[in-house]
Amino acid sequence: LADGTEVTAHCANTGPMTGVCQVGAPVRIRHDPAPHRKLAWTWEQIQVRGDGGQPEWVGINTALPNRLLEQAIRQGRMDAQLGACTTIRREVTYGSRKKSRIDLLLDGGERPVYVEIKNTTWSRGPVALFPDTETTRGQKHLQELMDVLPTARAVLLLCISRSDCHSFAPGDRADPRYGELFRMARTAGVEVYAPRFAHRLDGVDWCGLATVLERQPEEPTPGA
Repeated sequence: LADGTEVTAHCANTGPMTGVCQVGAPVRIRHDPAPHRKLAWTWEQIQVRGDGGQPEWVGINTALPNRLLEQAIRQGRMDAQLGACTTIRREVTYGSRKKSRIDLLLDGGERPVYVEIKNTTWSRGPVALFPDTETTRGQKHLQELMDVLPTARAVLLLCISRSDCHSFAPGDRADPRYGELFRMARTAGVEVYAPRFAHRLDGVDWCGLATVLERQPEEPTPGA
């Protein structure tokens, strides 16, 4: 802490946090004591060297994107993409065996809208990438989104939790199978959007939508 006190904070992100989890980097933690919690602090943000070399705060709390995007939908920020909805339900069971839970289920349009949300922190230059490691769970989610078509709409929201990225691509280098399923899902009719957010000390700002790419652009060879 600022006064030199050392504390242990809970990290909700169970992944490797490729490219952002750097020893010695400044972090922001939130004091959130409760009787049921083992730790009274939660790790919220970390500062990295962003695209262009400027300091960039990245949101690493995987519990936050669902709340941010539900709020954005309620505020009408994604009406052009998702349409207006009358009800939003969280963690609704779905799938052939009813063993999975969709992050958000929107009702009120011609068809229900199943929304899966992923926090995205890894980047290469101005391109945000997901996943940053092999994820069989993420692969399953893509397949399950395809399974609800065509009787419902299926939407994947890649929540870019940093403001220095202006496009998104699947992280084929970390999980080639996910990249294949990502492209297959889009072809099948799964809608993919990548909302961007800027993380500040006292809040989080909506930054609009990033461009969604099929693949990560080739990086220039050094010295070429």
